[in-house]
Amino acid sequence: MVGKGSELSDDTGSGAEGQLVLAALARIGLVGENEKVRMTPLTGGVSSDIYLVEAAGRRFCVKRALPRLKVAAVWEAPISRNAAEAAWLRTVAVWVPEYVPAVLGEDAEAGLFAMSYLPPEDYPVWKAELLAGNIELSFAASVGKAICAIHRHSAGDPTLAAAFANDETFEAIRIEPYLRAAARRHPDFSDLLNRLGDATLATKRALVHGDVSPKNILHGPKGPVFLDAECAWYGDPAFDLAFCLNHLLLKGARRPDLRSRYVDAYRALAEAYLRGVDWEPASELERRCAHLVPGLFLARVDGKSPVEYLRDHGKRAVRATARELLANPVDRLGEIGARWKAAA
Repeated sequence: MVGKGSELSDDTGSGAEGQLVLAALARIGLVGENEKVRMTPLTGGVSSDIYLVEAAGRRFCVKRALPRLKVAAVWEAPISRNAAEAAWLRTVAVWVPEYVPAVLGEDAEAGLFAMSYLPPEDYPVWKAELLAGNIELSFAASVGKAICAIHRHSAGDPTLAAAFANDETFEAIRIEPYLRAAARRHPDFSDLLNRLGDATLATKRALVHGDVSPKNILHGPKGPVFLDAECAWYGDPAFDLAFCLNHLLLKGARRPDLRSRYVDAYRALAEAYLRGVDWEPASELERRCAHLVPGLFLARVDGKSPVEYLRDHGKRAVRATARELLANPVDRLGEIGARWKAAA
Protein backbone atom coordinates (compact mmCIF):
# COMPACT_ATOMS: atom_id res chain seq x y z
CA MET A 1 0.00 0.00 0.00
CA VAL A 2 1.01 3.64 -0.45
CA GLY A 3 2.07 5.45 2.69
CA LYS A 4 1.66 9.13 3.42
CA GLY A 5 4.95 9.82 1.67
CA SER A 6 3.56 8.79 -1.74
CA GLU A 7 2.52 11.78 -3.82
CA LEU A 8 1.61 13.02 -7.24
CA SER A 9 4.01 15.32 -9.02
CA ASP A 10 2.94 18.94 -9.00
CA ASP A 11 2.65 19.38 -12.76
CA THR A 12 0.02 16.79 -13.67
CA GLY A 13 -2.90 14.95 -12.13
CA SER A 14 -2.66 16.63 -8.71
CA GLY A 15 -6.38 17.41 -8.25
CA ALA A 16 -9.14 15.40 -6.59
CA GLU A 17 -9.41 13.08 -9.59
CA GLY A 18 -5.69 12.40 -9.46
CA GLN A 19 -5.87 11.61 -5.75
CA LEU A 20 -8.73 9.17 -6.37
CA VAL A 21 -6.74 7.38 -9.06
CA LEU A 22 -3.64 7.32 -6.87
CA ALA A 23 -5.58 5.72 -4.02
CA ALA A 24 -6.93 3.07 -6.37
CA LEU A 25 -3.45 2.31 -7.71
CA ALA A 26 -2.31 1.84 -4.12
CA ARG A 27 -5.14 -0.60 -3.40
CA ILE A 28 -4.25 -2.77 -6.39
CA GLY A 29 -0.55 -2.66 -5.66
CA LEU A 30 0.69 -0.76 -8.69
CA VAL A 31 2.14 2.12 -6.66
CA GLY A 32 4.40 1.55 -3.69
CA GLU A 33 5.13 3.42 -0.49
CA ASN A 34 6.91 6.78 -0.79
CA GLU A 35 6.85 6.69 -4.60
CA LYS A 36 6.68 9.85 -6.67
CA VAL A 37 3.92 9.39 -9.23
CA ARG A 38 3.35 11.46 -12.35
CA MET A 39 -0.03 11.26 -14.10
CA THR A 40 -0.49 12.84 -17.51
CA PRO A 41 -4.01 13.04 -19.00
CA LEU A 42 -4.21 11.48 -22.46
CA THR A 43 -6.60 12.66 -25.16
CA GLY A 44 -8.73 10.80 -27.64
CA GLY A 45 -11.77 9.51 -25.75
CA VAL A 46 -15.20 10.92 -24.93
CA SER A 47 -16.32 8.22 -22.51
CA SER A 48 -13.43 7.95 -20.03
CA ASP A 49 -10.56 9.76 -18.38
CA ILE A 50 -7.26 8.17 -19.41
CA TYR A 51 -3.88 8.80 -17.84
CA LEU A 52 -0.30 7.87 -18.53
CA VAL A 53 1.17 6.96 -15.14
CA GLU A 54 4.91 7.09 -14.53
CA ALA A 55 6.28 5.67 -11.26
CA ALA A 56 9.60 4.06 -10.29
CA GLY A 57 10.74 3.86 -13.90
CA ARG A 58 7.53 2.17 -15.05
CA ARG A 59 4.90 3.50 -17.45
CA PHE A 60 1.34 2.26 -17.77
CA CYS A 61 -2.13 3.59 -18.55
CA VAL A 62 -5.15 4.01 -16.29
CA LYS A 63 -8.67 4.26 -17.64
CA ARG A 64 -11.64 5.46 -15.60
CA ALA A 65 -15.17 5.49 -17.04
CA LEU A 66 -17.29 8.65 -16.91
CA PRO A 67 -21.02 8.55 -16.07
CA ARG A 68 -21.71 11.23 -18.74
CA LEU A 69 -19.89 11.18 -22.04
CA LYS A 70 -18.10 14.25 -23.36
CA VAL A 71 -20.34 14.99 -26.37
CA ALA A 72 -22.78 17.79 -27.16
CA ALA A 73 -25.90 15.65 -26.64
CA VAL A 74 -26.80 14.31 -23.20
CA TRP A 75 -25.40 10.78 -23.22
CA GLU A 76 -25.18 8.87 -19.96
CA ALA A 77 -23.94 5.32 -19.42
CA PRO A 78 -23.26 3.06 -16.43
CA ILE A 79 -19.63 3.06 -15.24
CA SER A 80 -19.83 -0.72 -14.88
CA ARG A 81 -18.75 -0.76 -18.52
CA ASN A 82 -15.20 -0.23 -17.26
CA ALA A 83 -15.26 -3.67 -15.66
CA ALA A 84 -16.73 -5.14 -18.85
CA GLU A 85 -13.83 -3.70 -20.82
CA ALA A 86 -11.23 -5.15 -18.46
CA ALA A 87 -12.99 -8.51 -18.65
CA TRP A 88 -13.01 -8.37 -22.47
CA LEU A 89 -9.28 -7.61 -22.55
CA ARG A 90 -8.49 -10.46 -20.17
CA THR A 91 -10.69 -12.88 -22.12
CA VAL A 92 -9.21 -12.03 -25.50
CA ALA A 93 -5.67 -12.19 -24.08
CA VAL A 94 -6.18 -15.91 -23.40
CA TRP A 95 -6.79 -16.56 -27.10
CA VAL A 96 -4.82 -13.91 -28.98
CA PRO A 97 -2.68 -11.83 -26.58
CA GLU A 98 -1.05 -9.98 -29.45
CA TYR A 99 -4.35 -8.21 -30.19
CA VAL A 100 -4.77 -6.47 -26.80
CA PRO A 101 -2.82 -4.54 -24.15
CA ALA A 102 -2.25 -6.46 -20.92
CA VAL A 103 -4.48 -5.66 -17.92
CA LEU A 104 -2.21 -4.92 -14.96
CA GLY A 105 -4.79 -4.37 -12.24
CA GLU A 106 -8.38 -3.31 -11.63
CA ASP A 107 -10.37 -1.43 -8.99
CA ALA A 108 -14.03 -1.98 -9.80
CA GLU A 109 -15.15 0.21 -6.90
CA ALA A 110 -13.36 3.20 -8.42
CA GLY A 111 -14.45 2.20 -11.94
CA LEU A 112 -10.92 1.98 -13.31
CA PHE A 113 -8.25 -0.42 -14.46
CA ALA A 114 -4.59 -0.21 -15.45
CA MET A 115 -3.10 -1.62 -18.63
CA SER A 116 0.20 -1.69 -20.44
CA TYR A 117 1.28 1.48 -22.24
CA LEU A 118 1.95 1.09 -25.96
CA PRO A 119 4.07 4.02 -27.20
CA PRO A 120 2.65 5.86 -30.23
CA GLU A 121 5.95 5.75 -32.09
CA ASP A 122 5.59 1.96 -32.23
CA TYR A 123 1.79 1.73 -32.19
CA PRO A 124 0.28 4.54 -34.28
CA VAL A 125 -3.49 4.95 -34.28
CA TRP A 126 -5.05 3.56 -37.44
CA LYS A 127 -7.51 6.47 -37.69
CA ALA A 128 -4.63 8.96 -38.00
CA GLU A 129 -3.07 6.88 -40.77
CA LEU A 130 -6.35 6.63 -42.67
CA LEU A 131 -7.07 10.36 -42.40
CA ALA A 132 -3.57 11.07 -43.69
CA GLY A 133 -4.33 8.98 -46.77
CA ASN A 134 -2.13 6.07 -45.72
CA ILE A 135 -4.51 3.28 -46.73
CA GLU A 136 -2.79 -0.07 -46.41
CA LEU A 137 -5.01 -2.86 -47.71
CA SER A 138 -3.01 -5.62 -46.05
CA PHE A 139 -3.51 -4.00 -42.64
CA ALA A 140 -7.25 -3.61 -43.29
CA ALA A 141 -7.37 -7.32 -44.06
CA SER A 142 -5.46 -8.12 -40.86
CA VAL A 143 -8.05 -6.15 -38.87
CA GLY A 144 -10.84 -8.21 -40.43
CA LYS A 145 -9.00 -11.44 -39.71
CA ALA A 146 -8.36 -10.42 -36.09
CA ILE A 147 -11.98 -9.43 -35.40
CA CYS A 148 -13.13 -12.73 -36.86
CA ALA A 149 -10.67 -14.70 -34.71
CA ILE A 150 -12.09 -13.14 -31.54
CA HIS A 151 -15.64 -13.91 -32.62
CA ARG A 152 -14.72 -17.46 -33.62
CA HIS A 153 -13.08 -18.22 -30.27
CA SER A 154 -16.14 -16.99 -28.37
CA ALA A 155 -18.99 -18.20 -30.59
CA GLY A 156 -21.56 -20.37 -28.89
CA ASP A 157 -19.94 -20.18 -25.44
CA PRO A 158 -22.68 -20.13 -22.76
CA THR A 159 -20.23 -19.10 -20.03
CA LEU A 160 -19.22 -15.99 -21.97
CA ALA A 161 -22.84 -15.32 -22.86
CA ALA A 162 -23.64 -15.15 -19.14
CA ALA A 163 -20.53 -13.17 -18.21
CA PHE A 164 -21.14 -10.52 -20.88
CA ALA A 165 -24.93 -10.29 -20.70
CA ASN A 166 -24.63 -6.50 -20.96
CA ASP A 167 -27.78 -5.77 -22.96
CA GLU A 168 -28.70 -2.74 -20.86
CA THR A 169 -25.29 -1.13 -21.33
CA PHE A 170 -25.19 -1.95 -25.04
CA GLU A 171 -28.59 -0.36 -25.49
CA ALA A 172 -27.44 2.74 -23.58
CA ILE A 173 -24.14 3.30 -25.38
CA ARG A 174 -24.64 1.78 -28.81
CA ILE A 175 -28.21 1.12 -29.91
CA GLU A 176 -29.90 4.22 -28.43
CA PRO A 177 -27.32 6.91 -29.29
CA TYR A 178 -26.78 5.56 -32.79
CA LEU A 179 -29.76 3.79 -34.35
CA ARG A 180 -32.55 5.17 -32.16
CA ALA A 181 -31.16 8.70 -32.18
CA ALA A 182 -30.96 8.58 -35.99
CA ALA A 183 -34.52 7.27 -36.04
CA ARG A 184 -35.70 10.41 -34.24
CA ARG A 185 -33.99 12.59 -36.85
CA HIS A 186 -35.44 10.58 -39.73
CA PRO A 187 -39.03 9.71 -38.80
CA ASP A 188 -39.70 8.16 -42.22
CA PHE A 189 -37.13 5.48 -41.32
CA SER A 190 -37.95 5.34 -37.61
CA ASP A 191 -39.61 1.92 -37.62
CA LEU A 192 -36.86 0.37 -39.72
CA LEU A 193 -34.02 1.77 -37.60
CA ASN A 194 -35.68 0.76 -34.34
CA ARG A 195 -36.28 -2.75 -35.70
CA LEU A 196 -32.60 -2.93 -36.62
CA GLY A 197 -31.72 -2.05 -33.05
CA ASP A 198 -34.14 -4.58 -31.62
CA ALA A 199 -32.93 -7.35 -33.94
CA THR A 200 -29.30 -6.63 -33.08
CA LEU A 201 -29.99 -6.83 -29.33
CA ALA A 202 -31.87 -10.10 -29.80
CA THR A 203 -29.06 -11.85 -31.70
CA LYS A 204 -26.68 -13.82 -29.46
CA ARG A 205 -23.74 -15.39 -31.30
CA ALA A 206 -20.33 -14.25 -29.99
CA LEU A 207 -18.34 -11.84 -27.83
CA VAL A 208 -18.66 -8.36 -29.32
CA HIS A 209 -16.18 -5.50 -28.78
CA GLY A 210 -18.79 -2.89 -29.67
CA ASP A 211 -16.49 -0.03 -30.70
CA VAL A 212 -14.27 -1.43 -33.44
CA SER A 213 -13.37 1.98 -34.80
CA PRO A 214 -10.02 2.96 -36.36
CA LYS A 215 -9.53 5.35 -33.42
CA ASN A 216 -9.47 2.28 -31.17
CA ILE A 217 -7.11 0.21 -33.30
CA LEU A 218 -3.35 0.57 -33.09
CA HIS A 219 -1.15 -0.40 -36.02
CA GLY A 220 1.31 -2.51 -34.08
CA PRO A 221 4.52 -4.16 -35.31
CA LYS A 222 2.77 -7.55 -35.32
CA GLY A 223 -0.68 -6.43 -36.42
CA PRO A 224 -3.72 -4.68 -34.95
CA VAL A 225 -4.15 -4.00 -31.24
CA PHE A 226 -7.69 -3.26 -30.02
CA LEU A 227 -8.53 -0.68 -27.33
CA ASP A 228 -11.72 0.71 -25.74
CA ALA A 229 -13.85 -2.39 -25.32
CA GLU A 230 -16.17 -0.80 -22.79
CA CYS A 231 -19.16 -1.71 -24.98
CA ALA A 232 -18.25 -5.41 -24.57
CA TRP A 233 -21.36 -7.57 -24.93
CA TYR A 234 -22.28 -11.09 -25.94
CA GLY A 235 -24.43 -10.57 -28.99
CA ASP A 236 -24.31 -10.07 -32.72
CA PRO A 237 -20.79 -10.18 -34.23
CA ALA A 238 -22.19 -8.48 -37.34
CA PHE A 239 -22.27 -5.28 -35.30
CA ASP A 240 -18.48 -5.22 -34.90
CA LEU A 241 -17.94 -5.81 -38.59
CA ALA A 242 -20.51 -3.19 -39.61
CA PHE A 243 -19.16 -0.64 -37.14
CA CYS A 244 -15.63 -0.87 -38.51
CA LEU A 245 -16.62 -1.01 -42.18
CA ASN A 246 -18.78 2.06 -41.65
CA HIS A 247 -15.73 4.09 -40.65
CA LEU A 248 -13.87 3.16 -43.83
CA LEU A 249 -16.81 4.40 -45.87
CA LEU A 250 -17.01 7.63 -43.85
CA LYS A 251 -13.39 8.47 -44.63
CA GLY A 252 -14.37 8.55 -48.30
CA ALA A 253 -16.90 11.30 -47.56
CA ARG A 254 -14.06 13.43 -46.23
CA ARG A 255 -11.75 12.66 -49.16
CA PRO A 256 -13.80 11.90 -52.29
CA ASP A 257 -10.55 11.76 -54.25
CA LEU A 258 -9.54 8.72 -52.16
CA ARG A 259 -12.99 7.17 -51.90
CA SER A 260 -12.12 4.32 -54.23
CA ARG A 261 -9.09 3.42 -52.12
CA TYR A 262 -11.09 3.51 -48.88
CA VAL A 263 -13.65 1.21 -50.50
CA ASP A 264 -10.82 -1.15 -51.45
CA ALA A 265 -9.83 -1.26 -47.77
CA TYR A 266 -13.47 -1.84 -46.83
CA ARG A 267 -13.57 -4.81 -49.19
CA ALA A 268 -10.25 -6.20 -47.98
CA LEU A 269 -11.44 -6.09 -44.36
CA ALA A 270 -14.86 -7.58 -45.12
CA GLU A 271 -13.51 -10.40 -47.27
CA ALA A 272 -10.83 -11.35 -44.72
CA TYR A 273 -13.44 -11.44 -41.98
CA LEU A 274 -16.02 -13.45 -43.90
CA ARG A 275 -13.46 -16.07 -44.96
CA GLY A 276 -13.02 -17.01 -41.29
CA VAL A 277 -16.68 -17.30 -40.31
CA ASP A 278 -17.45 -20.90 -39.35
CA TRP A 279 -19.92 -20.61 -36.45
CA GLU A 280 -22.86 -19.74 -38.71
CA PRO A 281 -23.42 -19.36 -42.47
CA ALA A 282 -21.22 -16.47 -43.59
CA SER A 283 -23.96 -15.28 -45.94
CA GLU A 284 -26.37 -14.86 -43.03
CA LEU A 285 -23.91 -12.82 -41.00
CA GLU A 286 -23.09 -10.75 -44.08
CA ARG A 287 -26.81 -10.05 -44.61
CA ARG A 288 -27.22 -8.74 -41.04
CA CYS A 289 -24.08 -6.65 -41.44
CA ALA A 290 -25.20 -5.21 -44.78
CA HIS A 291 -28.49 -4.12 -43.20
CA LEU A 292 -26.69 -2.50 -40.25
CA VAL A 293 -24.13 -0.54 -42.27
CA PRO A 294 -26.49 2.12 -43.70
CA GLY A 295 -28.12 2.60 -40.30
CA LEU A 296 -24.75 3.20 -38.67
CA PHE A 297 -23.68 5.33 -41.66
CA LEU A 298 -26.66 7.62 -41.05
CA ALA A 299 -26.08 7.59 -37.29
CA ARG A 300 -22.58 9.01 -37.65
CA VAL A 301 -23.99 12.22 -39.09
CA ASP A 302 -27.40 12.35 -37.36
CA GLY A 303 -26.91 10.42 -34.11
CA LYS A 304 -25.56 11.50 -30.74
CA SER A 305 -21.91 11.01 -31.74
CA PRO A 306 -21.38 12.50 -35.22
CA VAL A 307 -17.91 12.13 -36.69
CA GLU A 308 -15.95 15.33 -36.23
CA TYR A 309 -14.15 15.44 -39.58
CA LEU A 310 -17.04 15.81 -42.06
CA ARG A 311 -18.20 19.11 -43.48
CA ASP A 312 -21.71 19.76 -44.73
CA HIS A 313 -21.16 18.40 -48.24
CA GLY A 314 -19.72 15.18 -46.83
CA LYS A 315 -22.63 14.81 -44.42
CA ARG A 316 -25.10 15.30 -47.28
CA ALA A 317 -23.39 12.58 -49.30
CA VAL A 318 -23.49 10.16 -46.37
CA ARG A 319 -27.12 10.99 -45.62
CA ALA A 320 -28.21 10.48 -49.23
CA THR A 321 -26.46 7.13 -49.65
CA ALA A 322 -27.58 5.84 -46.25
CA ARG A 323 -31.20 6.73 -46.89
CA GLU A 324 -31.13 5.13 -50.33
CA LEU A 325 -29.70 1.90 -48.89
CA LEU A 326 -32.23 1.88 -46.06
CA ALA A 327 -35.03 2.30 -48.58
CA ASN A 328 -33.57 -0.36 -50.88
CA PRO A 329 -31.55 -2.74 -48.68
CA VAL A 330 -28.99 -5.15 -50.09
CA ASP A 331 -27.67 -8.36 -48.59
CA ARG A 332 -24.06 -8.19 -49.75
CA LEU A 333 -21.37 -5.87 -48.48
CA GLY A 334 -19.71 -5.58 -51.88
CA GLU A 335 -22.86 -3.97 -53.28
CA ILE A 336 -22.74 -1.27 -50.61
CA GLY A 337 -19.12 -0.51 -51.47
CA ALA A 338 -19.95 -0.30 -55.16
CA ARG A 339 -22.86 2.08 -54.59
CA TRP A 340 -20.80 4.34 -52.34
CA LYS A 341 -17.93 4.41 -54.82
CA ALA A 342 -20.33 5.44 -57.58
CA ALA A 343 -22.17 8.07 -55.49
CA ALA A 344 -21.69 11.69 -56.47
